[in-house]
Amino acid sequence: MKVTVLGAAGGIGQPLSLLLKLGLPAGSELNLYDVNPSTPGVAVDLSHIPSAVKTNGFAADDLKKSLEGADIVVIPAGVPRKPGMTRDDLFNINAGIIHDLITAVSESCPNACVAVITNPVNTTVAIAKKVLSSAGVYNPKKLFGVTNLDVIRSKTFIGEILNEDPSNISVDVIGGHSGVTILPLLSQVKGLSLSDDEKKELINRIQNAGTEVVEAKAGAGSATLSMAQAGFGFIEALVKGLSGDPQRVCAYIDSTNDKTEFFAKPIMVGAEGVQEELSYGDLDAIEQAAFEELIPALESNIQKGNEFSK
Repeated sequence: MKVTVLGAAGGIGQPLSLLLKLGLPAGSELNLYDVNPSTPGVAVDLSHIPSAVKTNGFAADDLKKSLEGADIVVIPAGVPRKPGMTRDDLFNINAGIIHDLITAVSESCPNACVAVITNPVNTTVAIAKKVLSSAGVYNPKKLFGVTNLDVIRSKTFIGEILNEDPSNISVDVIGGHSGVTILPLLSQVKGLSLSDDEKKELINRIQNAGTEVVEAKAGAGSATLSMAQAGFGFIEALVKGLSGDPQRVCAYIDSTNDKTEFFAKPIMVGAEGVQEELSYGDLDAIEQAAFEELIPALESNIQKGNEFSK
Protein backbone atom coordinates (compact mmCIF):
# COMPACT_ATOMS: atom_id res chain seq x y z
CA MET A 1 0.00 0.00 0.00
CA LYS A 2 1.36 3.41 -0.96
CA VAL A 3 0.22 6.37 1.14
CA THR A 4 1.12 10.01 0.53
CA VAL A 5 0.71 12.62 3.27
CA LEU A 6 0.34 16.19 1.97
CA GLY A 7 1.28 18.57 4.75
CA ALA A 8 3.53 16.03 6.44
CA ALA A 9 5.75 18.50 8.31
CA GLY A 10 2.91 20.26 10.12
CA GLY A 11 1.33 19.91 13.52
CA ILE A 12 -0.98 17.12 12.37
CA GLY A 13 1.22 15.82 9.58
CA GLN A 14 4.21 14.83 11.71
CA PRO A 15 2.38 12.76 14.37
CA LEU A 16 0.11 11.30 11.67
CA SER A 17 3.17 10.26 9.66
CA LEU A 18 4.67 8.67 12.77
CA LEU A 19 1.51 6.65 13.37
CA LEU A 20 1.43 5.57 9.72
CA LYS A 21 5.12 4.56 9.85
CA LEU A 22 4.31 2.36 12.84
CA GLY A 23 0.89 1.15 11.74
CA LEU A 24 0.80 0.59 7.98
CA PRO A 25 1.12 -3.02 6.75
CA ALA A 26 4.61 -4.38 6.23
CA GLY A 27 5.90 -3.55 2.77
CA SER A 28 3.94 -0.31 2.52
CA GLU A 29 5.48 2.91 1.25
CA LEU A 30 4.93 6.26 2.97
CA ASN A 31 5.57 9.46 1.01
CA LEU A 32 5.84 12.73 2.93
CA TYR A 33 5.28 16.06 1.18
CA ASP A 34 5.18 19.61 2.50
CA VAL A 35 6.25 23.06 1.35
CA ASN A 36 8.28 23.20 4.57
CA PRO A 37 11.95 22.59 3.61
CA SER A 38 12.39 20.29 6.61
CA THR A 39 10.17 17.61 5.06
CA PRO A 40 12.98 15.39 3.68
CA GLY A 41 14.48 15.52 7.17
CA VAL A 42 11.19 14.43 8.73
CA ALA A 43 11.25 11.41 6.40
CA VAL A 44 14.86 10.60 7.35
CA ASP A 45 13.96 10.92 11.03
CA LEU A 46 11.06 8.47 10.61
CA SER A 47 13.22 6.12 8.53
CA HIS A 48 15.31 5.38 11.61
CA ILE A 49 12.31 3.80 13.33
CA PRO A 50 12.41 0.00 12.90
CA SER A 51 9.27 -0.87 10.94
CA ALA A 52 8.78 -2.51 7.56
CA VAL A 53 7.40 0.70 6.02
CA LYS A 54 9.62 2.68 3.66
CA THR A 55 9.56 6.47 4.05
CA ASN A 56 10.37 9.04 1.38
CA GLY A 57 10.51 12.82 1.78
CA PHE A 58 9.67 15.34 -0.93
CA ALA A 59 10.44 19.05 -1.05
CA ALA A 60 8.14 21.81 -2.26
CA ASP A 61 8.86 21.38 -5.97
CA ASP A 62 8.23 17.63 -5.91
CA LEU A 63 4.49 17.53 -5.25
CA LYS A 64 3.57 15.50 -8.33
CA LYS A 65 6.48 13.12 -7.76
CA SER A 66 5.28 12.48 -4.21
CA LEU A 67 1.87 11.45 -5.56
CA GLU A 68 2.96 9.02 -8.28
CA GLY A 69 1.43 5.59 -7.71
CA ALA A 70 -0.36 6.54 -4.48
CA ASP A 71 -3.25 4.35 -3.37
CA ILE A 72 -4.27 6.79 -0.64
CA VAL A 73 -3.64 10.52 -0.34
CA VAL A 74 -4.30 12.03 3.09
CA ILE A 75 -4.32 15.82 3.34
CA PRO A 76 -3.75 17.61 6.66
CA ALA A 77 -2.11 20.60 4.90
CA GLY A 78 -3.27 24.10 5.75
CA VAL A 79 -3.28 26.65 8.53
CA PRO A 80 -4.68 25.77 11.97
CA ARG A 81 -7.33 27.64 13.87
CA LYS A 82 -6.29 30.26 16.41
CA PRO A 83 -8.30 31.67 19.34
CA GLY A 84 -11.36 33.54 18.11
CA MET A 85 -11.29 31.90 14.68
CA THR A 86 -14.05 29.68 13.35
CA ARG A 87 -13.43 27.00 10.75
CA ASP A 88 -15.00 29.31 8.21
CA ASP A 89 -12.36 31.93 8.98
CA LEU A 90 -9.82 29.49 7.57
CA PHE A 91 -11.61 29.29 4.27
CA ASN A 92 -9.77 31.78 2.09
CA ILE A 93 -6.33 30.30 2.84
CA ASN A 94 -7.15 26.62 3.05
CA ALA A 95 -9.49 26.63 0.06
CA GLY A 96 -6.64 27.67 -2.20
CA ILE A 97 -4.33 25.05 -0.68
CA ILE A 98 -6.85 22.27 -1.26
CA HIS A 99 -7.54 23.45 -4.80
CA ASP A 100 -3.85 23.24 -5.73
CA LEU A 101 -3.18 19.92 -4.01
CA ILE A 102 -6.24 18.23 -5.50
CA THR A 103 -5.29 19.53 -8.93
CA ALA A 104 -1.97 17.70 -8.54
CA VAL A 105 -3.80 14.56 -7.35
CA SER A 106 -6.04 14.66 -10.44
CA GLU A 107 -2.94 14.69 -12.65
CA SER A 108 -0.63 12.28 -10.81
CA CYS A 109 -2.84 9.67 -9.10
CA PRO A 110 -6.44 10.14 -10.30
CA ASN A 111 -7.53 6.72 -9.02
CA ALA A 112 -6.30 7.24 -5.45
CA CYS A 113 -8.58 7.45 -2.44
CA VAL A 114 -8.39 10.99 -1.05
CA ALA A 115 -8.91 11.68 2.67
CA VAL A 116 -9.30 15.39 3.45
CA ILE A 117 -8.45 16.60 6.95
CA THR A 118 -7.92 20.27 6.04
CA ASN A 119 -10.58 22.48 7.61
CA PRO A 120 -13.26 23.57 7.03
CA VAL A 121 -13.93 19.97 5.93
CA ASN A 122 -17.59 20.69 5.18
CA THR A 123 -16.34 23.04 2.46
CA THR A 124 -12.93 21.74 1.38
CA VAL A 125 -14.36 18.37 0.36
CA ALA A 126 -16.79 20.15 -1.96
CA ILE A 127 -13.85 22.01 -3.51
CA ALA A 128 -12.03 18.70 -3.98
CA LYS A 129 -15.03 17.25 -5.82
CA LYS A 130 -15.23 20.29 -8.07
CA VAL A 131 -11.55 20.07 -9.02
CA LEU A 132 -11.66 16.30 -9.64
CA SER A 133 -14.88 16.64 -11.65
CA SER A 134 -13.38 19.39 -13.80
CA ALA A 135 -10.48 17.06 -14.57
CA GLY A 136 -12.89 14.25 -15.48
CA VAL A 137 -11.56 11.88 -12.80
CA TYR A 138 -14.07 12.24 -9.96
CA ASN A 139 -15.11 9.02 -8.22
CA PRO A 140 -17.54 9.62 -5.31
CA LYS A 141 -16.49 6.32 -3.74
CA LYS A 142 -12.95 7.57 -3.28
CA LEU A 143 -13.36 11.02 -1.72
CA PHE A 144 -13.67 11.32 2.06
CA GLY A 145 -13.79 14.06 4.64
CA VAL A 146 -12.16 12.76 7.81
CA THR A 147 -14.60 13.33 10.67
CA ASN A 148 -13.28 10.59 12.93
CA LEU A 149 -12.10 13.19 15.45
CA ASP A 150 -15.74 13.83 16.37
CA VAL A 151 -16.16 10.09 16.95
CA ILE A 152 -13.11 9.63 19.18
CA ARG A 153 -14.01 12.73 21.21
CA SER A 154 -17.52 11.37 21.68
CA LYS A 155 -16.15 8.00 22.81
CA THR A 156 -13.81 9.73 25.27
CA PHE A 157 -16.43 12.00 26.82
CA ILE A 158 -18.98 9.18 27.07
CA GLY A 159 -16.33 6.96 28.66
CA GLU A 160 -15.79 9.62 31.33
CA ILE A 161 -19.51 9.68 32.11
CA LEU A 162 -19.89 5.89 32.21
CA ASN A 163 -16.51 5.34 33.87
CA GLU A 164 -15.71 2.82 31.16
CA ASP A 165 -12.83 2.23 28.76
CA PRO A 166 -13.71 4.65 25.92
CA SER A 167 -12.13 2.37 23.33
CA ASN A 168 -14.95 -0.10 23.97
CA ILE A 169 -17.71 2.45 23.34
CA SER A 170 -19.49 2.55 20.00
CA VAL A 171 -21.05 5.81 18.81
CA ASP A 172 -21.90 7.27 15.41
CA VAL A 173 -21.53 10.96 14.62
CA ILE A 174 -23.43 12.27 11.62
CA GLY A 175 -23.82 15.54 9.71
CA GLY A 176 -20.66 17.55 9.20
CA HIS A 177 -17.45 18.54 10.95
CA SER A 178 -18.00 21.96 12.53
CA GLY A 179 -20.20 23.40 15.24
CA VAL A 180 -23.90 22.64 14.96
CA THR A 181 -23.34 20.35 11.96
CA ILE A 182 -21.77 17.76 14.31
CA LEU A 183 -24.45 15.41 15.65
CA PRO A 184 -23.43 12.52 17.95
CA LEU A 185 -26.19 9.92 18.20
CA LEU A 186 -26.14 9.59 21.98
CA SER A 187 -29.56 7.91 22.14
CA GLN A 188 -28.03 4.84 20.48
CA VAL A 189 -25.12 4.41 22.91
CA LYS A 190 -25.52 1.30 25.02
CA GLY A 191 -25.78 2.02 28.74
CA LEU A 192 -25.89 5.82 28.40
CA SER A 193 -28.85 7.37 30.22
CA LEU A 194 -28.97 11.16 30.29
CA SER A 195 -31.59 13.78 31.04
CA ASP A 196 -32.52 16.11 28.21
CA ASP A 197 -30.37 18.87 29.69
CA GLU A 198 -27.41 16.52 30.17
CA LYS A 199 -27.73 15.29 26.61
CA LYS A 200 -27.83 18.83 25.21
CA GLU A 201 -24.79 19.72 27.31
CA LEU A 202 -22.82 16.73 26.04
CA ILE A 203 -23.77 17.40 22.41
CA ASN A 204 -22.63 20.99 22.86
CA ARG A 205 -19.30 19.88 24.34
CA ILE A 206 -18.65 17.52 21.44
CA GLN A 207 -19.58 20.23 18.92
CA ASN A 208 -17.22 22.72 20.55
CA ALA A 209 -14.40 20.39 21.57
CA GLY A 210 -12.11 21.89 18.94
CA THR A 211 -12.53 25.33 20.49
CA GLU A 212 -11.76 23.77 23.87
CA VAL A 213 -8.35 22.72 22.51
CA VAL A 214 -7.67 26.00 20.70
CA GLU A 215 -8.33 28.01 23.86
CA ALA A 216 -6.34 25.64 26.08
CA LYS A 217 -3.32 25.93 23.77
CA ALA A 218 -3.53 29.73 24.16
CA GLY A 219 -2.72 30.56 20.58
CA ALA A 220 -0.15 27.82 20.07
CA GLY A 221 -2.33 25.76 17.73
CA SER A 222 -5.42 23.62 17.42
CA ALA A 223 -6.12 19.90 17.81
CA THR A 224 -3.07 18.15 16.33
CA LEU A 225 -2.31 15.02 18.34
CA SER A 226 -5.93 13.90 18.69
CA MET A 227 -6.53 14.72 15.01
CA ALA A 228 -3.48 12.69 14.04
CA GLN A 229 -4.82 9.71 15.98
CA ALA A 230 -8.27 10.15 14.44
CA GLY A 231 -6.75 10.45 10.97
CA PHE A 232 -4.68 7.35 11.47
CA GLY A 233 -7.73 5.40 12.66
CA PHE A 234 -9.57 6.31 9.47
CA ILE A 235 -6.62 5.52 7.19
CA GLU A 236 -6.04 2.22 9.00
CA ALA A 237 -9.67 1.22 8.31
CA LEU A 238 -9.40 2.39 4.68
CA VAL A 239 -6.22 0.37 4.12
CA LYS A 240 -7.92 -2.75 5.48
CA GLY A 241 -10.97 -2.12 3.31
CA LEU A 242 -8.92 -1.60 0.16
CA SER A 243 -7.06 -4.81 0.98
CA GLY A 244 -10.29 -6.82 1.01
CA ASP A 245 -11.30 -6.61 4.67
CA PRO A 246 -14.31 -4.22 4.77
CA GLN A 247 -14.47 -1.89 7.75
CA ARG A 248 -17.20 0.19 9.37
CA VAL A 249 -16.31 3.85 9.89
CA CYS A 250 -17.95 7.28 9.98
CA ALA A 251 -16.86 9.70 7.25
CA TYR A 252 -18.07 12.72 5.30
CA ILE A 253 -18.95 11.52 1.82
CA ASP A 254 -20.84 12.40 -1.35
CA SER A 255 -24.04 10.77 -0.17
CA THR A 256 -26.68 9.30 -2.43
CA ASN A 257 -29.55 9.33 0.06
CA ASP A 258 -29.25 12.31 2.41
CA LYS A 259 -30.67 15.83 2.41
CA THR A 260 -27.33 17.46 1.58
CA GLU A 261 -24.82 16.73 -1.18
CA PHE A 262 -22.21 15.65 1.38
CA PHE A 263 -22.99 14.07 4.73
CA ALA A 264 -21.03 12.39 7.52
CA LYS A 265 -22.45 8.99 8.37
CA PRO A 266 -21.50 5.37 9.05
CA ILE A 267 -20.24 3.57 5.96
CA MET A 268 -18.45 0.39 4.98
CA VAL A 269 -15.16 0.91 3.19
CA GLY A 270 -14.05 -1.87 0.87
CA ALA A 271 -11.89 -2.65 -2.13
CA GLU A 272 -13.22 0.30 -4.19
CA GLY A 273 -13.57 2.83 -1.38
CA VAL A 274 -17.13 3.45 -0.18
CA GLN A 275 -18.71 0.01 -0.34
CA GLU A 276 -22.01 0.81 1.35
CA GLU A 277 -23.76 3.71 3.04
CA LEU A 278 -25.23 2.47 6.30
CA SER A 279 -28.39 3.57 8.08
CA TYR A 280 -27.84 5.76 11.11
CA GLY A 281 -31.12 4.60 12.62
CA ASP A 282 -33.83 6.51 14.43
CA LEU A 283 -33.17 9.81 16.16
CA ASP A 284 -34.78 10.87 19.43
CA ALA A 285 -36.54 14.23 19.75
CA ILE A 286 -33.43 16.18 20.76
CA GLU A 287 -31.36 14.66 17.95
CA GLN A 288 -34.12 15.28 15.40
CA ALA A 289 -34.26 18.96 16.38
CA ALA A 290 -30.46 19.17 16.08
CA PHE A 291 -30.67 17.41 12.71
CA GLU A 292 -33.11 19.99 11.38
CA GLU A 293 -30.78 22.75 12.58
CA LEU A 294 -27.65 21.29 11.01
CA ILE A 295 -29.05 20.81 7.50
CA PRO A 296 -29.21 24.50 6.44
CA ALA A 297 -25.81 25.18 8.04
CA LEU A 298 -24.26 22.26 6.20
CA GLU A 299 -25.91 23.25 2.92
CA SER A 300 -24.42 26.73 3.26
CA ASN A 301 -20.94 25.30 3.90
CA ILE A 302 -21.19 23.04 0.85
CA GLN A 303 -22.46 25.85 -1.37
CA LYS A 304 -19.45 27.94 -0.37
CA GLY A 305 -17.18 25.18 -1.63
CA ASN A 306 -19.14 24.72 -4.83
CA GLU A 307 -18.91 28.43 -5.58
CA PHE A 308 -15.17 28.68 -4.91
CA SER A 309 -12.97 29.39 -7.90
CA LYS A 310 -9.30 30.14 -8.30
